[in-house]
Amino acid sequence: MDNAAIGFFDSGWGGLSIMKAAREVLPHEDFVYVADCGHAPYGDQSHEFIVERARAITDFLIHKQRVKAIVIACNTATAEAANKLRALYPNFPIIGVEPAIKPAVEQSQTKVVGMISTTRTATSVRYQELLARWAGPVQVISTGCPGLMECVERGELDTPDTLALLHHYLDPMIAARIDGLVLGCTHYPFLADTIDSITQGKIRLYEPGLAVARHLQNRLASLDALTTKKTSGEEIFYVSNLTEARKAVAEHLMPGISHFNALPEETA
Repeated sequence: MDNAAIGFFDSGWGGLSIMKAAREVLPHEDFVYVADCGHAPYGDQSHEFIVERARAITDFLIHKQRVKAIVIACNTATAEAANKLRALYPNFPIIGVEPAIKPAVEQSQTKVVGMISTTRTATSVRYQELLARWAGPVQVISTGCPGLMECVERGELDTPDTLALLHHYLDPMIAARIDGLVLGCTHYPFLADTIDSITQGKIRLYEPGLAVARHLQNRLASLDALTTKKTSGEEIFYVSNLTEARKAVAEHLMPGISHFNALPEETA
């Protein structure tokens, strides 16, 4: 048994969608979340930059926070850095997030599915491998969506500008008769209600939070690393370029959270 915390990290607050699901599945575990807001969005950065940020944050979580597992709660960081991190820490549980292509394809009736993400995720080798493995005869319309992640980071979930941006990306997919939409960025589940208002709830949304949480639970169980605590788990947040505005957005996305800390200078 292991009562150490579980680490999560993302380029910003999108990974809260993964952590919220993990909290439902693992109510007694402690979490440490790193929001790398000072370097967001990762989707606009180079491969080398993303790998270096992921390595620095992983080092902080393992060596400073003594976490027992890490969830890369970011599709872009998973696509760009997961293999490198697992090579650096071959005996440490590192869990990534990938677009939920498989269930969307399996359940499609129109045989047309949409996927929205950062441009870097949509064009990554890892994502192309995912399509090759699971898409089969189903057409998957993959669209990089510059600007959407930033809407969530500002807490603008249903403003006219956000609606306009979503229409820009989704209207061609709707016209192509998609019946499923894969949310390929962990920020996008926070836009689910707004997306439903555009699609009139007629297109099923696929996001990975629960699947990742259950995989995390199973991985910890296999290592006999689930907590023995019976009290509710706690969350601590470390943020690069921490501001009051960023705190307010996090509290809006996940009400009740607190314990914000600036990410130490050597990591930030």
